[in-house]
Amino acid sequence: MDIKLELVAVPVTDVDRAKAFYERVGFHADHDVTVSEEIRFVQLTPPGSACSIALGKGLTRMVPGSLDNMQVVVQDIEVAHADLRARGIEVTEIVDMPWGSFVYFSDPDGNGWAVQQTKPRTAR
Repeated sequence: MDIKLELVAVPVTDVDRAKAFYERVGFHADHDVTVSEEIRFVQLTPPGSACSIALGKGLTRMVPGSLDNMQVVVQDIEVAHADLRARGIEVTEIVDMPWGSFVYFSDPDGNGWAVQQTKPRTAR
């Protein structure tokens, strides 16, 4: 039996601001549907990913900014770091760990993201 993670809700205060931020990061906006005054569903997908995020109104009871350490994986952390900076995203310097190399950033609400290169740069 396959079990695939396909959608993760990200709690935000301002849907339009968050959508614009994630598009700036490079995520593709797949859907933006207002169902009612209480429900708006925005789905965005990172390039090459089978899993998307959902932003919106009436989607989750999580507190905006409470999602921590969502992780995406890239082939080259230096390219990812430079790309994010070029897009105007505030990212940390590259951190090398025995299990990978990372950069970190947060969305406007403080939801935290880790970008990982699974093979540490020091293992090249």
